[in-house]
Formats: sequence, C-alpha cells, structure tokens
Amino acid sequence: MQPASYRSSSSYADRIRGILSLNPATFREVEEDTDATGQAALTVVLAALASGVGALISRNLIPNAIGIGVSSILQWVVFSFVAYWVGSTFFATPRTSVTPGQVLRTVGFAQAPKFLMVVGFIPLLGWIVALVALIWFIIAAIYALREAFEFDTGRAVATGLVALIGIVVVDIVLSVVFGIGSALFGAMDAVVRSIF
Repeated sequence: MQPASYRSSSSYADRIRGILSLNPATFREVEEDTDATGQAALTVVLAALASGVGALISRNLIPNAIGIGVSSILQWVVFSFVAYWVGSTFFATPRTSVTPGQVLRTVGFAQAPKFLMVVGFIPLLGWIVALVALIWFIIAAIYALREAFEFDTGRAVATGLVALIGIVVVDIVLSVVFGIGSALFGAMDAVVRSIF
C-alpha cells in the first residue's frame, strides 16, 4: 500500500480559513502557487469593500469609499514591492529566496482579517471589531513576510516597518493631492471618532 500523497488545498475558502488561523502552511502554499495572485487580489478587494461598508457612518461617504478602495489596492502593491526590496536587500539571509509575486500573494491574503471591518458602522461594537481586525491583520502580515522571506519574526517585523513608510506616502498623496480618504488614515479616523 502506497502512502497517500499530500495534496495542498487550492480552495479559496480553505485558504482564507488557514490565513485567519495564522497557519504557516497556508502562507507557504499561497506563496508557492503562482495562480493564487488573483485570489490575493480578490482578498484585498473584499477587505476594501468590507472596510467601505464599515465606514457607512462617515461624513464624506463617497470620497472615503473611493479612497478606501483605491488606497487598499495601492497600499497592497506598494507595501509588497517595498517589502520585497527591503527584505531581499537589507534583511536577507542565506535562506532568503523570494520573488515579488510571492510577497504580493502572501501580503494580499494577509488582508483577510479586515473582512471583519464590515461591522464598522455599528456604534461601539464597530470600533472594537475594527481594532481587533487591525491587530489580527498586522500579525497576519508579519506571518506573510516571515513565510515569504523565510525570515525570523524580528526580520519580518523590521521589513514590515520599513515598508509601512510606503503606505504612509501613498495615503498622504491620496489625501492631500486628490482629497480622498484612505484606508490607513480613514480607519484610524473612524476609530477615534467612534471612541470620542
């Protein structure tokens, strides 16, 4: 009798469950599957939609909804490419072997906890859930970088912190130049307004 071969799950729902449970094997599976880039993009778009629905109580609904959508996609791409450059240049180890696509896929799937932001419009509960989702996303992003680069957690955190600068630049340009809300600043603004 031959041993059953391991068959990785390519189901989108299974991958989302694996990412939400912070399963390193799921991050590695997504990293290695070049066909998963579309699923990663879908995850970013669904997370942006959930954040947009959660921001329904916003004063400037249309600019913020557009801003959340545009900035979510731009943040994903900018963060991934800056993280790729920083991680493969400054924090690389002898084991580091990564492509921009691998970083895009793992970071894209790491957006899955943001699905919870769909309840952001509910008074009191909304900001609590948004805060939990944000913390969960940060942890998932660290897992994503750690698995994509085959780093230790410290290098993944350092790479993520430097790549965060790229997101801040994108949000400032969107806010100042185009006058639209952004996923990063818009989410922080919504949490602060609901608390106070």
